[in-house]
Amino acid sequence: MRILIVDDQRSIRLTTAQAVRAEGHEADTADSGRIALLKLQEERFDLVLLDLRMESESDGLDYLARLQKISPQLPVVICTAHASIETAVEAMRRGAQDYLEKPFTPEQLRQLLARIDKARRLRQRVDELEEQVAQTQPALDFTSEDPEVATVMSVVERAATSRATILILGENGTGKSALARHIHQCSQLATGPFVTVSCPSLSRELLESELFGHVKGAFTGALKDTWGKVDAARGGTLFLDEIGELPAELQPKLLRLLQERAYERVGDTKTRTADVRVIAATNRDLAAAVKGGAFREDLFYRLNVISVTMPPLRARPRDLERHARDFLRFFAEESGGVVKDFSAEAWAAVRRHPWPGNLRELRNSVERAVILARGPAVEVADLPAELAVPAAGRDEVALGALVPLDAIEQAHVRLVTARTATLEEAARVLGIDAATIYRKRKRWAAGPADEPAS
Repeated sequence: MRILIVDDQRSIRLTTAQAVRAEGHEADTADSGRIALLKLQEERFDLVLLDLRMESESDGLDYLARLQKISPQLPVVICTAHASIETAVEAMRRGAQDYLEKPFTPEQLRQLLARIDKARRLRQRVDELEEQVAQTQPALDFTSEDPEVATVMSVVERAATSRATILILGENGTGKSALARHIHQCSQLATGPFVTVSCPSLSRELLESELFGHVKGAFTGALKDTWGKVDAARGGTLFLDEIGELPAELQPKLLRLLQERAYERVGDTKTRTADVRVIAATNRDLAAAVKGGAFREDLFYRLNVISVTMPPLRARPRDLERHARDFLRFFAEESGGVVKDFSAEAWAAVRRHPWPGNLRELRNSVERAVILARGPAVEVADLPAELAVPAAGRDEVALGALVPLDAIEQAHVRLVTARTATLEEAARVLGIDAATIYRKRKRWAAGPADEPAS
C-alpha cells in the first residue's frame, strides 16, 4: 500500500515511516494537514495515518472531513495520544476507519496495516468478481487433449509465477483475454487487480489518458485530475488487448513503462513508478508489422520476452466437443436448464463447421441455439444458418448449394470478416459499408428476418 503519515512531530513521522516500510509498504509524510491535502491532490494513497492534534492547526477531525472530500473512499486512521472513548466514537462517526493510540508498538501498527490491506484486497476482489458476473461470460477450461494447447499451457504455468511480460498471439476469438486472466490468477499477483485496456477502442489522445491518466486542464474536457489504468492495476496485472493496434505515438511511452517502470500523466511533469505486470495480446503478425515500420522493433522485443500462440479452434478438434458442451451447460442454466444436449444432426453440423470465429463464434452460436431451442435438445434449425452450409462451401461459398440464399450470404460475410483485420476492411472486400455488415449481423443474430436480405 501507499501510506501517507500526517504528524507535526518529525521523530514520529520518521519512526512510523520506517515501521511502515518494514512491513513492505510505501510511506510518504506530511507535517501538517494543509500539506496532506496538497499531496492527496497530486498522489493516490491507500491509507492515511492522521494525527488528531497538531500544533497551530485546527483539530485533526476537521481535516478528516477535508481529506474525505478529496478522496471519499480513502481509509483514514486517527492517531493520537489524547485517547478517549468520546474521541474514538466521534472519529468513527465522521468516517475514520480505525483509531490508533500513541505511543503504539510496531506490532500494533503491523496488525492495523494487515487489517486495512486485507479489506482493500477484498474490495478489489469483489469489484473484479462483479465485473465478471456483469459480463456473463462462461469460464474457459484450459485443460486440453490437443498437444499444441497443452504445450502453450505448460509454458504459461511456468511463466505465470514470474513477473515477466507475456505476449499472447492468435486469431480473433481464440481465448486470448481469458488466457491473460488465467495467467493473472495463477500468479503471485492474483490478489491484486486485473485491469484491461483495449488498444483499438479509443483515439490516441484518449488512449494515452486511459493508460496513464491526466491532470485537470491537460486537454479540452479534462475537468478534473484522473488516474489511469496503469495506476489502477498497481500491485496486479495490466492487460493490453490488441497491442498491435497501439498508435505509433504511444509506443515509446509503453516501451519506457516496460523498461523503466516509469510514466507521467498527460499534462503532468512528475515521473511516477508503475508497479504492474504487463500481459499483451494481438491477432496481428507483429514481426511483419516491425518489418513494415508500423511497430517499433525495440518494443516488440520487450513484449516478446515470453510468447505463446493460441491455435484456432479448427486446429484442435479434440477440444471442440468439450467447449461446446460447456457453453451449452452454462447458457442452459442461465435460461432455466431446459436444454440438455445437441441432437445428432445438430452435433454433426457443429463438428463439420470450420469455426472461423473460433471460441467466440462457438459461444455465440451455442447461446443462440439454447435460446431458440424448443425442446431438451438443440436442433439444426436452432443453429446459425451458416452451419448448414455443406463441406464444399466451407472455404469458398458453393454456388448452387441446396441451402437458402440468406444462408450463403451469412456464411460468406462471416468468412470474410473472420479473415480480415477490421470490419472496415471486410466492408471494402464485400463492396458494402461497415454499417450494413453490422445491421446484417444483428439481424442474423436475432433469428429469421421478416424481410429479405438487402
